[in-house]
Amino acid sequence: MTAVTIEGLALVEVREGVGPRDDAHFVTVRGAGEVGYYGPISERIGRYARDTLASVALGNDAADHRGLLIRLLAAIGTAPSETASWAVGAVDCAAWDLHGRVAAYPVADLLATGSPSPLVPAYASWLAHDLTACDDMETVRKVTADGWRFTKWGLRRGAEDCSDRAAARMTRAVERCSDAIGAPVAVDAVGTWTPPLATDFARSVDTVGLLWLEDPLPHHDLNAYALVTATRLPVAVGELTRCDEPPGPLIESVRPTALTLDVVGCGGLTRARQILELALSQNVPVYPHGRSIVPGLHLAAAFPEAAPAVEYRLQWEPWRQHLYEVPLQPEHGRIGLPSAPGLGTVPRSSTCPAPR
Repeated sequence: MTAVTIEGLALVEVREGVGPRDDAHFVTVRGAGEVGYYGPISERIGRYARDTLASVALGNDAADHRGLLIRLLAAIGTAPSETASWAVGAVDCAAWDLHGRVAAYPVADLLATGSPSPLVPAYASWLAHDLTACDDMETVRKVTADGWRFTKWGLRRGAEDCSDRAAARMTRAVERCSDAIGAPVAVDAVGTWTPPLATDFARSVDTVGLLWLEDPLPHHDLNAYALVTATRLPVAVGELTRCDEPPGPLIESVRPTALTLDVVGCGGLTRARQILELALSQNVPVYPHGRSIVPGLHLAAAFPEAAPAVEYRLQWEPWRQHLYEVPLQPEHGRIGLPSAPGLGTVPRSSTCPAPR
């Protein structure tokens, strides 16, 4: 197709029915008579994209995703903040949306070498539902019965816990949950664990009932993760990956059971596809993180052999979907790929101004 020159980049907001702390901003890019969108994101991320990256994006070909990403990364410098990484990812995804809308194809069709999957499996997560504080398994049973690929729950360490006592309590919680539903579960430490706790947990837990422990450490400390994964504990990492972090050392050192990559947080779809290809070559499956579920859905639809399922966050995603003109509706643990051109990230507000 001919070049799609980016002529404008702006920030718009959905205001109706939105709380003061809700993410409700969208980055927009304009070109070839169309507008591409990505959101919802925080106002801070959106302002960074508008104030720092707009001048870099203008004049670029929205369909030259690799070239645009190189320029965006150069603009934010070395050791970028989390905000900068997310801003790059938001602009990249808005450019993909614009590309798809001009080409009249869903983004998954642009990513895939063949035909993308029309239905993408999803797994349900509910991190506020902490298994160590839950004696009643009825909620877990109800969620599991909805047909999800599997489920993921919170498993936080208390500030007062010593490692061995916390590991024993968490082991009992995982085993009780797995027994209650008759299937293994994934758990998320939400960055609250320490290496001693992870190793104590690894020694005591029956991994038959555990799919993975996600992000037991608050940072990608490769030395600490090497100690944890040496125990053969199934570990998932990747959500914290930023646009300046090379994925090779993380995959090769940790050898994770799963890479829970955030498609926008890592720098956008362009970079996520590069990381997915590396993970595939290392036989590490990618499960796109739920905060960026829409671009993650297109990535998984385009590469089902590399991305078996996307995360659907039960606590937050239903509300976030109400910000879109056409919300995603999971059915029996699967999500249909949007058939309209682009990503499917057009905000529902009809009062959003066009970018100038």
